[in-house]
Amino acid sequence: MYPEHSFKILILVLTFSLFQGDCVCQYSNKKQNGNYALVIHGGAGTIDKNNMDAATEKAYQDALNQALDAGEKILQSGGKSIDAVEAAIVVMENSPLFNAGKGAVFTFDGRNELDASIMSGVNQTAGAAGSVTTVKNPIKLARAIMEQSEHVMMIGKGAEEFAQRCNLEIVDPSYFYTERRWQSLKKVQQENKDSTALSEDEKGNKKNGTVGCVALDMYGNIVAGTSTGGMTNKRFQRLGDAPIIGAGTYADNATCGVSCTGHGEYFIRYTVARDVAALMEYKGWSLEKAANYIVNDKLVKKGGEGGLIALDKKGNVAMPFNSSGMYRGYAKKGERKVMIYK
Repeated sequence: MYPEHSFKILILVLTFSLFQGDCVCQYSNKKQNGNYALVIHGGAGTIDKNNMDAATEKAYQDALNQALDAGEKILQSGGKSIDAVEAAIVVMENSPLFNAGKGAVFTFDGRNELDASIMSGVNQTAGAAGSVTTVKNPIKLARAIMEQSEHVMMIGKGAEEFAQRCNLEIVDPSYFYTERRWQSLKKVQQENKDSTALSEDEKGNKKNGTVGCVALDMYGNIVAGTSTGGMTNKRFQRLGDAPIIGAGTYADNATCGVSCTGHGEYFIRYTVARDVAALMEYKGWSLEKAANYIVNDKLVKKGGEGGLIALDKKGNVAMPFNSSGMYRGYAKKGERKVMIYK
C-alpha cells in the first residue's frame, strides 16, 4: 500500500469517528436547559358538560392529575422522558375510567383486546403490541418490544409469550372486566350485533377510548406513547391507530412527539401522527399550526373525528380536537392544566 493511500484511509477513519462522536453527543445525557414538558390525553369524543355531574368530572380530573404527577415527578428529578411516558400511561391503564388496561371495552366475543405503542424521538426506535389479553400494562410491553427485541410490532399470543419472557406482569383476563363496559357491549349488540361503537363513560358520554402521553425531558429527548382497548364490539382482532407507528404515535427530537385519539381507521389512512411532524419538517410550520391543520381541517374534510396531543423540542404543547371534548392536560416547569371540554 502506498503511503498516500494509508494517509487517505487514516483521514476517512478519523472523519467517521468524529461523525460518530457528534451523533453520540447530540443525544447525550447532558442537560440542555433544565426545562421539561408533559402532555396527556384520556380520549376525545362526545363529552357534554351538561351530561357530566360534578362527582364524575372530579373523578376524571383527579385521574388526569395523578397521571401528570407520575410523569412530572420523573422529569422534575432529571429522569428520562421514556420513563415519564410509561409512568403516566400506567396510571391511566390502571384506572377503570379510561378505555385502556383495566377499563378496556369488550370485543364481540366478550374479550378485552389491548393495544399500545411507544416511540423514541432520539432515533425513531419504536415498539408496539396488539390484541393482547393477559398483559396488565400493554405500554410496558410496547417498551419491552422496542428495547429488548429487533422488532417493532408483536400481536396476540406471540406478544404475550414475549411479555412473559420479559417478566412483565401477567394477569387473568378477568382482571380487565368492569360491569360498565360489559353492559355497554350488551347494549350495542342488542341494537346492532354487527356494529362497533365508541366507549361510554358513566353518564353516557361517548369517546374514542385511548390514553396517551408525550414527554420532553431535560436532555431534549421526546417520547410518545399510546394505549387503548379499541372499540366496543370490535371483531376479527381489529386494530386501530394506537399500535401503529406514524398513525397513532410518532416522535422525532427534531420536530415533535404526537399521540392520537380518534376513529382509528381515519388516523391510519391519513398517518395523522407522522403528518404533524412532516408539516413541521418539510414546511417549517409551528407545532400549533401543523396540529390544528391536521385535526380541524384535513381530518374534518375526510370525515374523521378525534384529536391529538403533541409537544415540540421547545416544550410547546398542542391539544387540538374536533369533537365536543377531550380528556387532556399538561405540565411544565411551574405550569399545569387539566381540561375536559372545549
